[in-house]
Amino acid sequence: MDWSTGLAGLAAGLVVSVVTTPAGVSGAVFLLPVQLGVLGVPSPAVTPTNLLYNVVAGPGALLRHRAGLLRDPLTRRLVRGTLPGVVAGAALRVFAVPGAAVFRLLIAVLLVPLGLWLVRRTLRPARPVRDDAEPSPRALTGLALAVGVVGGVYGIGGGSLLGPLLVGRGMSVARVAPAALASTFVTSVAGAGVFALLSLAGTGDVAPDWYLGLACGLGGLTGGYLGARLRPRLPENGLRLLLGLLATAVGTLHAVQALG
Repeated sequence: MDWSTGLAGLAAGLVVSVVTTPAGVSGAVFLLPVQLGVLGVPSPAVTPTNLLYNVVAGPGALLRHRAGLLRDPLTRRLVRGTLPGVVAGAALRVFAVPGAAVFRLLIAVLLVPLGLWLVRRTLRPARPVRDDAEPSPRALTGLALAVGVVGGVYGIGGGSLLGPLLVGRGMSVARVAPAALASTFVTSVAGAGVFALLSLAGTGDVAPDWYLGLACGLGGLTGGYLGARLRPRLPENGLRLLLGLLATAVGTLHAVQALG
């Protein structure tokens, strides 16, 4: 990995995070196809490299919610489920979905519904907050476990999916966002570590690309700060609609490449 690729990763993380932060969308979701298709990260190393991005880029946003975060039962339940889930997801990624073609198809399965959801969220008002919207503790942990597995396979962190799911049920964004951020950070640290351990016992490109992951993460850390500062000046609905259409288009392109 030369310095020009690292600089490209820094720029990619910066741009993605600046655009996605004001729209309330995880930058890791959009950085994944960039790493695979533009930066040339091999499969399955692209997954832990994306998790490493989360590890570096996440603390900036997480520190804003640090007060009382660990005492919140929602945070504990989400982490309790996503942590074992990401370990299982990492194993599935290495042993069941190691090739790039199948993974491109999985990216399409993730991005196309996400894009359509963003478009729908923009064009239709959000569901009102309800007092009974939070699932039972058992259901919440089970949902977090399933999402953790998906996060381990894709390398996006559990909170990227848990946040929209819980808010879509009618839970408050102010309640969900800190817990989802904590879940993403914990699963990303654990997932990157699991991939590093699996690389010692297996063959192929399993370990994260540490240099590129750190470069993308530093770009994401800076971009998240800039995006948060720019948020009051940017059209949030316009950004969501743009990201939704972009996610749908990129997901469709990956599906065509995987099936072609």
